[in-house]
Amino acid sequence: MGVLHLRGRGLPDGEQVQWWVVDERSREEHGPSGVLSAEPIGNAVTVFDGGWIIPGLVDAHCHVGLGPAGATSFDEAIGQAEIERDAGALLLRDAGSPVDTRSLDDRDDLPRIIRAGRHLARPKRYMPGLPIDIEDESQLPEYVAAQARFGDGWVKLVGDWIDRGAGDLAPLWSDDVLVEAIAAAHANGARVTAHVFGEDALPGLIKAGIDCIEHGTGITEDTIELMLEHGTALVPTLINIDNFPGIADKAAKYPTYAKHMRDLYASCRQRVGAAHDAGIPIYAGTDAGGMIAHGRIGDEIDALRGVGMSPTDALGAASWNARDWLGRPALEHGASADLLCFTEDPREVGVGNPDLVMLRGRVWP
Repeated sequence: MGVLHLRGRGLPDGEQVQWWVVDERSREEHGPSGVLSAEPIGNAVTVFDGGWIIPGLVDAHCHVGLGPAGATSFDEAIGQAEIERDAGALLLRDAGSPVDTRSLDDRDDLPRIIRAGRHLARPKRYMPGLPIDIEDESQLPEYVAAQARFGDGWVKLVGDWIDRGAGDLAPLWSDDVLVEAIAAAHANGARVTAHVFGEDALPGLIKAGIDCIEHGTGITEDTIELMLEHGTALVPTLINIDNFPGIADKAAKYPTYAKHMRDLYASCRQRVGAAHDAGIPIYAGTDAGGMIAHGRIGDEIDALRGVGMSPTDALGAASWNARDWLGRPALEHGASADLLCFTEDPREVGVGNPDLVMLRGRVWP
C-alpha cells in the first residue's frame, strides 16, 4: 500500500490532525517502516478520515505467559498478546511472568511489552510456581538488581499476601530491606512496583521510595499523603478487585482474612476515588493473565470512570498519559505508528470496537 494517510480529531485536545504513515514497502525511499510523519507525503492512501485518532492503548498491569493454572506454553503467551493487540492494547507493562517472553520483541505483529521480570516473594507467601522465592530477606537487594537487569526497567515485588500463621494479610519484607532493595533497582536503572492488597505494607514500601503500587485496596488518607509526598503512582486493577468476594468465599479456613478481603472490596472504589481526588497519578491495568481474561482494557477504563475520573482522564490513563509515564511516545512526528481510530468519540462510546487498529504502521486485523 505504500504510504498511508489518516485524518481526524486527536485526543486529548480534540483538534484536527493528519498523519502520514510510511509503510515497510517504502522503506528505501522514506525511511523505517511504520513511522508517523506530520509532513505530507505524496501518493498516500487514506485509510481513515473523519473520526477520532488516539495513541494505542496501554494495559499497565498484565501478565503475558500466565494463565489461571499458572505458567502457559509459549504459544499460549503469543495468543494472549494477539488478543491484547486486537483489543487495541498496543503497549503492555507485564507486571511479572514465569515465562520469558523477550523473544516476542522480534515480532512486528505483537504489542510492545515492558517487562518486570519475575515476581519476588518469600517462600509460601504467593501463588506457587510464579515468583522467585527468597529464603533470606537480606538477599532481596541482590535479587532486585538481577531482575532489574533482566527486565525492561521495572521490578515487581510481592508486598503483602496471606500469612497463614497470622490468618490475615501481612507484609513480606522489613522496612530496612525495602530501602536497600529499591535503591538497588534505581541504581540499575529500574523502577519498582509491588502487589499490595492490605494496609500494613504500604507505609514501608512508600517511604522506601517505591515507584508504584499495584491494586492498593488498602490505601488510607495517611498513605495517600505519603504517596503524594514520594510521587508514588497507583494502578488499581479495579476489574480484578471484583474477584475479592469469591476469594473470601474460598477462605473459610481463615475468617479474619476472608472478612478483610470483603472489607477491602467494599471500600475499594471510595479509596481509589479519594486517591484520584488527591492527585495521585492513576493508570489503567487489568491484571489479565490470572483470574482476568486478556483484552479487557476497555472494561478497566469504564471502571476508572466509575470512581470519579472524567472520560478524558480515564482514557488518558490507558493511552497518552500511561505512555508518558512509561517513557513511550504517543502520537508525534517520527514515532512508531501505533494508534486507534474511531468513527465516534471513544470517551462517549468506549474503546471496545475501534474502527482501525494500527501497530507499527500495519492495520489489524
